[in-house]
This record gives sequence, C-alpha cells and structure tokens, in this order.
Amino acid sequence: MENLKEIQTDLLKKQNELIKKINCNDTFDIEEIKTIAGVDLAYWNDENNNESAVCCIVVLDFKSHTIVEKKHCSGKIEVPYMPGFLAFRELPLVMKTAELLESSPDIFMFDGNGYLHPRHMGIATHASFYLNKPTIGVAKTYFCVDKKTDYTEPDKTAGSFTDIIINNEVYGRVLRTHTDVKPVFVSVGNNISLETASQITMNLVEKESHIPVPTRLADLQTHIERNNLKSFSEKE
Repeated sequence: MENLKEIQTDLLKKQNELIKKINCNDTFDIEEIKTIAGVDLAYWNDENNNESAVCCIVVLDFKSHTIVEKKHCSGKIEVPYMPGFLAFRELPLVMKTAELLESSPDIFMFDGNGYLHPRHMGIATHASFYLNKPTIGVAKTYFCVDKKTDYTEPDKTAGSFTDIIINNEVYGRVLRTHTDVKPVFVSVGNNISLETASQITMNLVEKESHIPVPTRLADLQTHIERNNLKSFSEKE
C-alpha cells in the first residue's frame, strides 16, 4: 500500500506539471484537416491473471471517412489501476502504436476523456504532450469527475448539446449526435477548442452509429485484435 501511495505521488506530480501546458484554443484551421486518427484500447487477463492490452489506431481521410491505415500494438500493463491515473496505464501502448504509423494524422481522437477529468488529465489530454498533435476525447459513458455533478440531457435532436459545468468551469460537453439516441461526451484534449472538438465529432458521425467513425472503428479493431491475441495465447 505504501508503494502504491508513492507511485500516486509521483504520477500526481507529473500531472500537475502538464496541467499548466493545456491549451483549450484552436491551433489549426479546421479547413486544413486532411486526416484524423481514432485511438482505443482493450484489456484482458491471461490464465495467470496478468493484465494485458492492445491499442489500435485507425487513420481516416477527414472528408471521405475512408481508412488510410490501421496499426495495433499489444503488451502487458505495468502500472496498477488507480482512479484518476488511467492515462499512465495506456500511454506506453498508445505511443508504441503511434510510432508504427506510416502517416502523420492531423488530429487524434480518443475513445475516452481529456479535460473531463478531476485534474483535466484524461488520456486524450495526457497523450497530446507526447503525440504533439491536437487531441479530442469522445467518451461513450459519463465520467462524474467530482462524484456528485450529473449532466443535463440535451434536446433529442441531433446536434443538440449541454455543457458539463463543475464549479463554474466547463469540463466538457454532452453532445447528441443522432436524434433520439443517447449522447456522447466530448472534451478537449489539447490545442483545440470545445466548439471545434464538437464540430469535428459531428462531422465524423454516420447513420450506422452515434459514435464518430474514428473511435468506432478503433473500438471494433481492438476487439478483433484482442480475440486474435487471446486465441493465439491459448494455443501456445
């Protein structure tokens, strides 16, 4: 337990150093975006209860939504689970997978949170400092960062939204991407505004799903790769 506290203290120090560098303003022109990458991870435990994960990154053409490339990388998770420090578990695999990319995406969209985090340091924000690209967090479920503030449902029409405000600060946005379908939860990662992050999310939603295409495809690919890896491991 003492060792875990020491780890948390060290990780908290790193988060506090990065918080000062978060930029919630656009550093690019949306008209110049050519490609966007969706990022997701899937976990599993082996027969010895060792935790592993696979990260998948799917790069799309921003306008046509066609796949440019997709890469994956798997490995053991070395950092123990601690609430508020999930990014430290995922970042090593995210970076290893990003290094495999043959293209250089203009933006990275994560299946998870960014600024919508107790210290504004969700994976979408944390990873931006290492990817050196603007990032967006789009989560399928709501993360109640202060354990008491619920969100307000937006109108039922597509494009409607309500902002998630905690202690008079906007942490993220509840965005209805399909009419009469549950919303997604958008947050700034880094070097992008919430308005632009929301606009990009809406631009990347198709009729098949209320989840934007980059993270939907990355999520589907993680399940495929996880099943392949688990099957291979069981045969050994």
